[in-house]
Amino acid sequence: MRTVTFLLIDQMLATGTVLPLEMLRGAESRARVERLAEPLRLVTASVDGQAVKTRCGFTFQPDVSLEEAPDSDLIYIPALWRNPRPALKRSGKLLRWLRSQAEGGAAINAVGTGVCFLAEAGLLDGKPATTHWHYFDQFSADYPKVKLKRQYFITQADKLFCAASVNALADVTVHMIRQLYGAAVASHVERNFSHEIRRPFEEIAYSEGSVHLHPDEDIVQAQAWLKEHCNTEVRLSEVAQMFDMSVRSFNRRFKLATGQTPLQYLQNVRVDMARELLQSSNLSVNEIAEKVGYQDMGHFTALFKKFLATTPSEYRATVRAKLFRVNT
Repeated sequence: MRTVTFLLIDQMLATGTVLPLEMLRGAESRARVERLAEPLRLVTASVDGQAVKTRCGFTFQPDVSLEEAPDSDLIYIPALWRNPRPALKRSGKLLRWLRSQAEGGAAINAVGTGVCFLAEAGLLDGKPATTHWHYFDQFSADYPKVKLKRQYFITQADKLFCAASVNALADVTVHMIRQLYGAAVASHVERNFSHEIRRPFEEIAYSEGSVHLHPDEDIVQAQAWLKEHCNTEVRLSEVAQMFDMSVRSFNRRFKLATGQTPLQYLQNVRVDMARELLQSSNLSVNEIAEKVGYQDMGHFTALFKKFLATTPSEYRATVRAKLFRVNT
């Protein structure tokens, strides 16, 4: 079971916690229906375990204090209203906890001024980051060792993610859901939580180093190889041999690390590529099928519908309709 911890901080903006929490709940529910994976463990934590008052006036009662918080696979840090410096001065225990969790391999998402907690903990030294535009100058002055990327709404360095706004945090969360549960669940959540067609995470984020929510380096390399060669004919037995594994061992380790077989992962990557081509190009569906490695149009259509619950033609019609409404 993966553990996701949402930090609660006094005078936080509630949306930085509530939105990703609800998106992950939606993903977990959809995955349960499709019997894809174990449920997530979603935990809220404050420094001392006491209730936290948000900027909008709501009071959040955390599940645990930091001392009681379990080791996390994924952490969310919310934004604060206005100047974060006073809160940072009181956050020694929180900063130590963040450093400990990062050393343990947790992925950490921070939004807006919440990014300052990562910077104050020294986790962003020498790494790219972004934050709310209003704090660019202050952030740059306070943390000169951080590579501030003002032109990006999202940055990623290994397992540290910075989002400049709540909308950008939603994009990061869709990206996380795709890694946890696959493209179909991520697409389901995206369609239900966003009325517009969003650009994929890989196109809008400044990334420095790949992130995979597991520690098997051989499988990380295999994932990267499959993604790079997904438009060619791929024999998984040859891929296993390339990484000095038997087919049985390759399948077992891949499934253990990612929750998917190598074939399922390759299909996910190909369907995702097809989705982007349907949205951004005028290629025919047949041409797109060939570009993502499928010669059999019927097989491609069935696979696309299995993953995204719609046919390629229907998906393109939906995308074009939304884009038309946005541009008029």
